[in-house]
Amino acid sequence: MTTPVATLTQPRTVERLVAGQPTSDGAGVKLTRVLTNNLQRRLDPFLMLDAFGSDQADDYIAGFPDHPHRGFETVTYMLSGRMRHRDSAGNEGLLTNGGVQWMTAGRGVIHSELPEQEEGRMEGFQLWVNLHSRDKMRPAWYRDIPSSEIPEVRLPGATVRVIAGSSQGVSGAMQRDTTEPVYLDLHLAPGAVVEQELPPGHNAFVYVYRGAARVGPDGAATDVPVQRMAILANQPAADGVRVQAGGDGARLLLIAGAPLNEPIAQYGPFVMNTQQELYQAVEDFRAGRLA
Repeated sequence: MTTPVATLTQPRTVERLVAGQPTSDGAGVKLTRVLTNNLQRRLDPFLMLDAFGSDQADDYIAGFPDHPHRGFETVTYMLSGRMRHRDSAGNEGLLTNGGVQWMTAGRGVIHSELPEQEEGRMEGFQLWVNLHSRDKMRPAWYRDIPSSEIPEVRLPGATVRVIAGSSQGVSGAMQRDTTEPVYLDLHLAPGAVVEQELPPGHNAFVYVYRGAARVGPDGAATDVPVQRMAILANQPAADGVRVQAGGDGARLLLIAGAPLNEPIAQYGPFVMNTQQELYQAVEDFRAGRLA
């Protein structure tokens, strides 16, 4: 659908740029950890963002065998490739090109994420979103969202895929109370501009995964190269973010959410509010009570 571009009075500026850290996870899957533990407070309610992408099967074929989670949500967005997920309760689904899995681990789940391909490109992102203390022990829940169910907004020179929240008056595939996340995938032609409204209290960042972009108001914009995250400043009077693609166009994620302002206690795949709750999570896992 075609929609007028939002008009902002005071776009946010870029506070700083962050380069991701190369690492591996699961059974040796190579990835880049864009949002690391030391940014959890600054980007509350977001705990982690991993970017993965390779044409080499050895970089991803071992996948993520059975592993536990408790206390947060995972959002897996596949740009290309096929990933099968299964869990200890018998749930199963297949993520394919352009699809999303939104999982609420809640009180606990043990699941696996394994590639269903032996060659070709595997590329995507996994975002961890914290849960409020009152929701950390809720039952686990899943939603698999095929690409065809993700709304798209057509703008001059741009397409916005609205995974969560809203853009230009269009509601996304997912809505969440409390953290009120906005998760957009922006595809911009060379020089194209998109303005996106954001609540002033939301923490927000942009991650450029193709091309390059300028982020911020005219006269105070920051160049954001490929594979960099731009943390957006939280100016009280700011009403959104302005993004302009570089000469080769750009593809980027725009992610924002309402902070929980609660203590964060993390031990690997368990994210709670206190050390005692972490001890209990580990004990429940060892005793087979997690899921």
